[in-house]
Amino acid sequence: MPGDKSITHRAFLFSLLARGTCRVTGWLDAEDTLSSLEAVRALGGRVSLDDGVCRMDPPAGPPAPGQDIVLDCGNSGTTSRLLLGLLAGWLDPDGAAVRLTGDASLSMRPMARVVDPLRAMGADLQYLAEDGRLPIRVRGAALRGGDHALPVASAQVKSALQLAGLFADGRTTVSGADEVRDHTDRLLAIMGAGREGYDLQVPGDPSTAAFFQAAAALVPGSRVTVKAQSLNPGRTGVLEVLARAGATPEITHRAGDRGEPLGDVTVRATALQTFGIQAPEVPSLIDELPVLAVLATQAAGRSVMAGAAELKVKESDRIDAMCEVLSQLGADITAQPDGWIINGPTPLKGGSADAPLVLRTRGDHRVAMSVAVAALVTAGHVALDDAACVAVSCPNFFPTLDKLFVRSAGDLD
Repeated sequence: MPGDKSITHRAFLFSLLARGTCRVTGWLDAEDTLSSLEAVRALGGRVSLDDGVCRMDPPAGPPAPGQDIVLDCGNSGTTSRLLLGLLAGWLDPDGAAVRLTGDASLSMRPMARVVDPLRAMGADLQYLAEDGRLPIRVRGAALRGGDHALPVASAQVKSALQLAGLFADGRTTVSGADEVRDHTDRLLAIMGAGREGYDLQVPGDPSTAAFFQAAAALVPGSRVTVKAQSLNPGRTGVLEVLARAGATPEITHRAGDRGEPLGDVTVRATALQTFGIQAPEVPSLIDELPVLAVLATQAAGRSVMAGAAELKVKESDRIDAMCEVLSQLGADITAQPDGWIINGPTPLKGGSADAPLVLRTRGDHRVAMSVAVAALVTAGHVALDDAACVAVSCPNFFPTLDKLFVRSAGDLD
């Protein structure tokens, strides 16, 4: 698998705070993470790439007055939200300002969940167009610590507050985030809270792995092993759901690499059974829910996925998007405000070779990847209106899928 996206973002961005050289191997080379790496360059970090190793030397300090900077975060919510927290304290109040922008999709995603608590710490953040949305201008300010109770269990919000807290006067605490990913905690511990450089090997991305693991559970005769996959406790929810569905993952060669647990994960084809997902486990598998919806269409019984209203404010409204595409394929799926009700198993049907069934991805990489997995068990031909969007997280997704699976039932154009 390509390197973990969440860890790669942090490995790049945190180099701005280090007091020494940072070397990262196994990092994810994708559009989202490159937005973070380009931000490091634009803010004065010295970046070199050599034989798969990304070396970053931090800038001498924040940008000086008269060097106002525009950072294009592309489609990356992680880049924009983590930078809001990092820049709020790192920038000099008398120095340059930084304007964060993004593409059309990112510019529609909610930013107030980060901006409001940062402003409560004294951050100088200004919306430049619509309130609650990018673009946002950040100026340095004196920050003060405080207690934050997260209304939404978000690793991005938690991380932004942690980064701001490094610069704040007094103690900063964040509650309501016990179930979210703790990659920021682990990397800051390695860094000595930002005082040291690091050498980091990024483990395989479990969110991307889940699409191949779900495919292995669906396609008869399949067995897929993902090597050196992250087994961070905040990222293993999908493996627990696969086990409940009957596709019990086998984990071998467990290890730990600089604070991040990892191991090899094998999933085999199985007769799938109904499963449910409730709110407490959603933070550990939020990105994998679309492909789990595909899995549920082939499971015997009624599967209910709830507590995932956050899916509505991702790159697309993923609740509506997955209901649309799976319904077009013939699945028995009903959208709910926070998830889906899916009855299975139901046969999925596409179009003819001359007239494939064209499905709308809404430019969302997770929707596109999920449709590709569904195509493996679809009779007939399926086409995507936008296959290029997978480059956000896994540029080699389709070539890898082609190497692993023989499409005996369906075809994806």
